[in-house]
Amino acid sequence: MSRHWVAQAVAIIEADFNRSADTHLIPLGLPAFPGITVYFKDESSHPTGSLKHRLARSLFLYALCNGKLREGAPVIEASSGSTAVSEAYFARLLGLPFIAVMPATTSQAKIAQINFYGGQCHLVDDPQAIYSESARLAAELGGYFMDQFTYAERATDWRANNNIAESIFQQMSREAHPVPAWIVASPGTGGTLATIGRYVRYQRHNTQVLAVDPEHSVFYDFYRDGESAVTLARGSGIEGIGRPKVEASFVPSVLDAMLKVPDAWSLAAMHYLAERLGRRVGASSGTNLLGVLAAAERMQAAGQQGAIVTLLCDSGERYANTYYQEAWLESQGYALAPLQAQVAACAEQGTGLPAALSATWC
Repeated sequence: MSRHWVAQAVAIIEADFNRSADTHLIPLGLPAFPGITVYFKDESSHPTGSLKHRLARSLFLYALCNGKLREGAPVIEASSGSTAVSEAYFARLLGLPFIAVMPATTSQAKIAQINFYGGQCHLVDDPQAIYSESARLAAELGGYFMDQFTYAERATDWRANNNIAESIFQQMSREAHPVPAWIVASPGTGGTLATIGRYVRYQRHNTQVLAVDPEHSVFYDFYRDGESAVTLARGSGIEGIGRPKVEASFVPSVLDAMLKVPDAWSLAAMHYLAERLGRRVGASSGTNLLGVLAAAERMQAAGQQGAIVTLLCDSGERYANTYYQEAWLESQGYALAPLQAQVAACAEQGTGLPAALSATWC
């Protein structure tokens, strides 16, 4: 391996980071919760449009500094979409071939974005086969399997180095409640939650961390029952979050609570949030909003004021032909209007989350 090439590659990635501004922290009032301010960290403003841009940068630097990448050798990743988009971007920066191994159900918009950055898409019917197929391709082509689901939690410096947790607290420093009572996020790899959970402990903040898991995912079950062998036969219906098996990067010990959310509720909350913000957001942001409402209810019941921070993980434009298309929603059996009205009533009138949602708090 050429140390000169590695040094050049690291310099290219660091220069790209230096050209990029931080992501915005957007306040959103919830009339039903006076004294509680909610902030959405808008990760859709990254160059590749999602939270996964941070992860991809960290994974590439981690692989480079561990001697895993070689000049001209392909990079392979198992991904449901957004991580692959961001990794394709960084692979192109370094002049490396990139192959994304993804479920066949991945949205065409994400596939188009991967292709735009010069990546190739290798689709598989079985979501669980993306791991073995990625490893097979890496061995066959003499490349490197990036393996975000194993390395996400260790590739990011959780103590500082402008990770997402440090960025949140810096941006909150002039707010009325600079230390959030809760930070809410939904696990994809689990790496972001691991970084946030470790950072608040390292900095000795009183902030609690809530993970919100989608319907078809095993992270919640693992957190509740401690059984790491639990699996599902299908993948998550909310792109970018949830997994059919427990991933190495999911670290339940740094979490303070979890919530389980049915997909229909995530989509309804996504549509409500899009209306409030005046622009489309991804379904994982809807999942996060429901976690925010659950945390706000508990704060209010305890007579507590303060701030809650959560994430806008990606833009809803990627889902124009699915989550935002009425024909697609009907084909999947979703009737969102009544649920969206209940989300609005909870956020604006204080009617409370339905028992089916609040009862999953663990």
